[in-house]
Amino acid sequence: MSVNKIQHKVNHVALVVDCSGSMRQHEGQLIRVVDEFVAGLKAESDNLGHETRISLYSFDHRVENLVWDMDVKHLPSMRGLYKVNNGATALIEASLKSLDDLGHIWEEYGEHSFLQIVVTDGEENASGGDRRHDGDMTVLGPWLDRIAAKMGGLPGHWTSAILVPNSLAKRTAQNYGFPAGNIAIWNADSQEGVEEAIGTVRAAATSFLRGREQGVRGTKNLFAVGQDVSVDEVRAMLEPIPADRYRLLKVDKEVEIRPFVDSHPGVTYERGSCYYQLGSRVQVQPTKEIIVVEKDTDRAYTGEAARSLLFGAGVHGTVSVKAGNNPKLEVYVQSRSVNRKLKPKTRLLIML
Repeated sequence: MSVNKIQHKVNHVALVVDCSGSMRQHEGQLIRVVDEFVAGLKAESDNLGHETRISLYSFDHRVENLVWDMDVKHLPSMRGLYKVNNGATALIEASLKSLDDLGHIWEEYGEHSFLQIVVTDGEENASGGDRRHDGDMTVLGPWLDRIAAKMGGLPGHWTSAILVPNSLAKRTAQNYGFPAGNIAIWNADSQEGVEEAIGTVRAAATSFLRGREQGVRGTKNLFAVGQDVSVDEVRAMLEPIPADRYRLLKVDKEVEIRPFVDSHPGVTYERGSCYYQLGSRVQVQPTKEIIVVEKDTDRAYTGEAARSLLFGAGVHGTVSVKAGNNPKLEVYVQSRSVNRKLKPKTRLLIML
């Protein structure tokens, strides 16, 4: 006799954080924002009815597991766990170890998904041995082969992502095998950069959990927003904007926002009245308003809940995001710049 079983969703999240000497200026703040990240995971998991388990790793030239596959409801603060050292950066070794460790988790029952997020402010210089002083990079060769093979062989329900400090590090991460859509750049030289980095991670984790509800167990476009949002959610959570309060204008070529608006009859550029269509990666500050538009009807919606709907509850700071592929919806971000470059094949929304 067959018995119906509940296939509950289990999310295994590994946060792998650089603790090399260059992270010292961020130590206290990083502890606080990681705690907020974990709180966000707990809230979203409770809301969706998922079981979410988290592992925490820190790394300099050594890789250390701080927390292993613990229910987010029971995770203590990072305070007392995370400590910056004076070591180098074993980025590849840390990435591999956390993936290898997660691979030991038994998946026989339940519907499991795995999410690894690595945060670093520097370049690889220590996997297989600290090379800051002797300069011997020949040791790195086997590690490059190992991570490329590991990333290339990850099952479809595994997602691996990384935050890096600059475009050179992004290209290096792509060479390691991280998908381009799972790599984000953060400003490692400022205190605001840490807030932005964890806000970006939190928004991505929220999107990941919501995607599970639509049957998506893994993604190569983690740091995109809006792809997991439905028209019904927008209508339920946001306020409709009267049709006579806004206009949508097509952008055919790259052009500055002010002359573009002023070239259209009946509208004049006013700072803060224009909303550009989200496309490639941008920084969205907490003061910027968000509007969501239905593609089929051009109906527009906004409200205080727009940020939490798109970025996740509790994400109050600046986030680095790009548009996800949503066949039903478009996201628009407020601009207060007079010379923002509008991209071709997008639209501009103007509040009248």
